Amino acid sequence: MSYAMAGALQEAVYARLKADAALRAVVGDAVHDARPAGALSGTFVLIGEERVREAGDMLSAGARHDLTISVESDVAGFATAKAAAAAVSDALTGAALTLGRGRLVGLWFRQARARRLSPGDRRRIDLRFRARTDDE
Repeated sequence: MSYAMAGALQEAVYARLKADAALRAVVGDAVHDARPAGALSGTFVLIGEERVREAGDMLSAGARHDLTISVESDVAGFATAKAAAAAVSDALTGAALTLGRGRLVGLWFRQARARRLSPGDRRRIDLRFRARTDDE
């Protein structure tokens, strides 16, 4: 196993989301890899937790990354949050990202969960993706 590509994968995912025109149309520049400080308003995307497992073989050190990308919104209803989540999914599913180290073998959508947060009337959608990397 190699955790060595985790940082490169996060950088590539972040860059892809920041550059995506459809996502930008919904959230503007509000794509973060750390939760913003202070009171949050509007709709934003947050790169969340990652779990990594060994996926290498005799030829290369590889890893399976299960990552969470979250959309949060205080806009009434789920329509805006779901539009942002759809844009995230479209931007990442099957993306051919170039990593600063190693190689992305594939990136797949796995599941999503939409819910209301308490207190308040915020909505959150957690999208889970699986990436496979190897260290060439």
